[in-house]
Amino acid sequence: MTRAVLSLGSNLGDRFVHLRAAVAGFGDAVRAASPVYETAAWGGVEQPDFLNAVLVVEDAGTDEWGWLRRGQELERAAKRVREVHWGPRTLDVDVVTVDGLDGPVRSDHPDLLLPHPGTPERATVLRPWLDVDPGAVLPGHGPVAALLAALGPSAEDGMRRRDDLSLLADR
Repeated sequence: MTRAVLSLGSNLGDRFVHLRAAVAGFGDAVRAASPVYETAAWGGVEQPDFLNAVLVVEDAGTDEWGWLRRGQELERAAKRVREVHWGPRTLDVDVVTVDGLDGPVRSDHPDLLLPHPGTPERATVLRPWLDVDPGAVLPGHGPVAALLAALGPSAEDGMRRRDDLSLLADR
């Protein structure tokens, strides 16, 4: 059995439809979905605001590479184009962390870095993750609540919780 935390984002097209399609694509593996947040784009490229969320998924037959492949398949289905680093995208699915039978999975493979290296600095991942798992721990970095607090009081500026959008409403 593996359990993974996945970060979802979309800022092109019908952003909410793209996030809902990702949830549907992970199907019965979805154990929890965070609230949706509307967030300012990050990375220095002029682009529309994102919708972001976090999923917790579990599946006995899926390892870390399987989670990555499933996320990439969903990105392809959403017609994601990778032209500009940190540029706009229809769907982004990042594997944040994976827990296997022997504990947290670590990977330094360039195609799959685990835990995801940008996570400690991204309130757009940390906040929704805490919403679904208040006791969450990022392997090698510590409690997610402490990581978010360490970013400072302005870390969540530019983030707006969208309680009008629910990823699991029709499940």
